[in-house]
Order: sequence, then C-alpha cells, then structure tokens
Amino acid sequence: MRALITGGAGQLGTDLMALLGDDARAYTHDELDIASDADVQRAFAETRPDVVINCAAFHNLDVCEREPANAFAINVQAVQRLALQGVPLVHVSTNYVFDGRRPEPYGEDDLPAPRSIYAISKLAGEFAALAYGRGALVVRTAGLYGLSGNASKGGNFVQRMLARARAGTPLSVVEDQTLAPTYTPDLAAAIVEAIQANVTGVLHLTASGVCSWHQFTLSIMSHAGLDVEVTPSRTVVGPGGIDRPLNGVLARPRADALGLTPLRSWDSALEAYMNDAGLAAAGDH
Repeated sequence: MRALITGGAGQLGTDLMALLGDDARAYTHDELDIASDADVQRAFAETRPDVVINCAAFHNLDVCEREPANAFAINVQAVQRLALQGVPLVHVSTNYVFDGRRPEPYGEDDLPAPRSIYAISKLAGEFAALAYGRGALVVRTAGLYGLSGNASKGGNFVQRMLARARAGTPLSVVEDQTLAPTYTPDLAAAIVEAIQANVTGVLHLTASGVCSWHQFTLSIMSHAGLDVEVTPSRTVVGPGGIDRPLNGVLARPRADALGLTPLRSWDSALEAYMNDAGLAAAGDH
C-alpha cells in the first residue's frame, strides 16, 4: 500500500508517516497546496499512491468565520479535487459536525447539525469525499494532540496548558464541554487498520472514555507533577461568537460492528504522551 499523506507536518500526518515509513510520502503545505490543481497533479504523479490520507484542513475556528471562502476552498473544494483523482481517499473530519446539544454520544449514523463555518465546511468536505471519491472513508475524531505539537495554534492543548501553568498564568478551563481527547499515534494506527480492512463510509475513531476539558487539564497537571489550581468555567457564547458543541463525544457502533480495535482510554493515552514527550513528572510511569 503506497500512501500519499497531505498535511504531512501536522500531528496526525507526522504519526502516519512514522507508522507507514517507506510505504508513504507525506507532503507539507509548502510542498503541496491542495487548493492548487497543479500541485495535486504533480504530487499524484510523483507518488502514484494506492490511497490518499487527507490530514490537511483549515481549522482555526475564528479565522474560518472571518474567511469562509478560504475555509471552503480547503475543507470542501480541495477535498473534491483529491477525491476526483480516482484513488481511494481517507478524509479526516471532526466531532464539530454535530451540535452537541443532546446528552448521548453521537454515532456514525446520527444526523449532523454543524453550527459554525468551520463545522459546516467540514461536513461539506465529508460529502465531497463520499460523493466524488471511489471507496472513500471519512474518519471523524476529536481533540487531537501529538508529539509534533500544533504550530497553527501555538502548540497542542497539552503544551499550551503546561506553558501557562509554568508561567504562573491562572488556568480557567470549561467543564461543560465533554469529548474524548485523542493521541495521534493511536489514531494513526486505527486509520491504518481501517484502510487494511477496506472500510469505506463514515467511521468514528477517538480515544475510549469521556472527560471534560477541565478534567483533561487536571490530569495533565497531575501527570506533570504540577500543583496548580485549575478553575472550572462554563461555556459562554457572546453575540457573534462561535458555537462549540458541549457534547463532543463520539460513539462508534459502526467501528465496533466491523471489529476494529478500540483505542485506549484518554487518560492512558495522555500518560503515554506525557512520557513520550518527556513532560511527565519523575516516577509518573
């Protein structure tokens, strides 16, 4: 299986490349602008892939609201462009396609209800992959963090919280938004398993278990050995603000029915990340 990976400098792209090795070619944004027909044609000619894994996205929520044309160019039109190349496409999507207003987790067959330009564009990208792609797979996931960090957001969530704590900045984190934060090496392995099983359609792949961002932050500080106060807060959306799903938990009835391996719990994965990244307190193994 020869894979072409877009968004190759990101957290998930980096881990997919580490997993697939010589069987893959990862392109950074500087090497491949998926909004460019010429760039896409060149990359396909160079790689001659058996599968394309699209990890590239326009995902800064605030910028998406200000620049909807750019959001749709990357999250929808570029996905169509990749799908039309005639090679099976794996497209990475998000729990934000759901409005998060119900208490139960969302399964693959639940009706999406996006409530931001980012979320709308990501859902439209799912349709583009499935409508124009041959044997396309859409993978919805949530709360990604990995060893490569997240350059567009100044580091991933774990890095940002640790930096603020060590700088003495008071931490206030929402306790009413729940999800399953997912370690990207675990997600990369799950995606490869799904590809090898020839899965198509929509699939939910996140860490097991549920936590709030506040609980996640408390666990980060505990693994780091930092005794800092983390104040719980509530989500407030002001006039013109961006609506984030309060319940971002994804169930996986279809993934389970297909016999795919569940990802480990969010806290076990966080502990592994803290150790892998050298961020854990001495003795926290």
